[in-house]
Amino acid sequence: MKSNFVENSKLKAYSHSSNDSIRYINPLDINIPSGHSIENFVQGLDSPIGMVFTEEGDLYIACSCMASGNAMVIRLSDGRFDVIAENFQVPLTGINYLDGDLYVSHKGYITVIHSNGTRIDIIAGLPCNGDFGTSNVAFGPDGKIYFGQGTVTNSGVVGPDNQWVFNHPFLHDLPASDIVVNGQNYETPNMLHDKGESTYTGAFSPYGVPNKLNEIKKGYVKASGSILRANRDGSNLELVAWGFRNPIHINFDRDFRLFVANRGLDVRGSRPIANASDEFQLVTPGVWYGWPDYSAGEPVTLPKFKPEGGQQPEFLLTNHPNVPPRPYSEFPPHTTITGFDFNYNSNFGTYGDVYISLFGSLGPMTMGRSAPYDGIGYNISKIDMKTGNIITFINNRSGLPANEKRGGGLGRPLDVAFGPDGAMYILDMGMNDPLFMNRIVPNSGVIWRVSKL
Repeated sequence: MKSNFVENSKLKAYSHSSNDSIRYINPLDINIPSGHSIENFVQGLDSPIGMVFTEEGDLYIACSCMASGNAMVIRLSDGRFDVIAENFQVPLTGINYLDGDLYVSHKGYITVIHSNGTRIDIIAGLPCNGDFGTSNVAFGPDGKIYFGQGTVTNSGVVGPDNQWVFNHPFLHDLPASDIVVNGQNYETPNMLHDKGESTYTGAFSPYGVPNKLNEIKKGYVKASGSILRANRDGSNLELVAWGFRNPIHINFDRDFRLFVANRGLDVRGSRPIANASDEFQLVTPGVWYGWPDYSAGEPVTLPKFKPEGGQQPEFLLTNHPNVPPRPYSEFPPHTTITGFDFNYNSNFGTYGDVYISLFGSLGPMTMGRSAPYDGIGYNISKIDMKTGNIITFINNRSGLPANEKRGGGLGRPLDVAFGPDGAMYILDMGMNDPLFMNRIVPNSGVIWRVSKL
């Protein structure tokens, strides 16, 4: 039987907002490959973060609602929007669906919403009060759930870039296995005392706590920068791999291989690191992927990683668990890769290739002295899974986010999913506030549909 979604998708675009004038939309401002078309499918979303289709063709959308504060999951079914669940811990960071159950990742938690409306927190206490949170849940061939957990800091040291230290002064990164640190301590003005004094902070330590030479740091299961798995009820939590910085999105392909989109290091904090690539990694259980001492398989002690006018980064660890693997595919620094999906519709494109959303630069706060918008990102790219090569599939004609040129194209692409109709759907988080580029305008989120002609 043909799904409701497929039938409705032929009829019209949908608006979830009562105000359709918040964002100018014009698909003609977008470059699209020959033989494909693009159209606006949903508009008026409040800073959406992820989406997933059901077997019946319904579409679930996770709204981080970082603009409004009420994180929620909504459903588009039969041409109608319904709020399925709300009041999650902000920000909501991922969503997936299996056998009638929704798995929602939000600050510190993974929550299951059953088809009867029952809501259960199956995993709690994840270290999400720092820089990065928890990815979407993926479903493994072993019947378990998998998810990524981001790091607390940019590069292993709590510093002046971590304003959360005022609310969480004892928070710091946790390794997944016992490590030995070199004993470097980073001097900064003491943010917690207004006396003009300095403080010294070591790696994997709370702010203002120095390290000793060859100090041992204990390993934890709920580790920073890790891939974890558990039974579907959240029990038996265990480590899969670690050494990622921000494993923002994970997914299995049809050969049961696990891939992760991992964002690279920034030029900020007590230990800034330049020119760190974003990584599309094939995950091998038990392997360390290099954070905080490697980027894309290269040691941060190489000259290329020295920030302009800054210090050459040194290793924090004395005992690297292994030589980190190179990425399956490597993206330019500050591309800010996000969600991705595998194409299994040969009519749309090459079977098995990955389409991945590129959110784009976060500006000087992460890039140092570079321009806020440098033309990297703000598009959908395609990864050739036979070679690992990357090409731009869809981008704005301007090469920049739509509101930078007052255009009607892509704003901030955040997720990609293939629907049951064989089309590709692009989740666009929305438009930037002109005065604060990391602030999203409420109800400016869009879903685009790309079809093969």
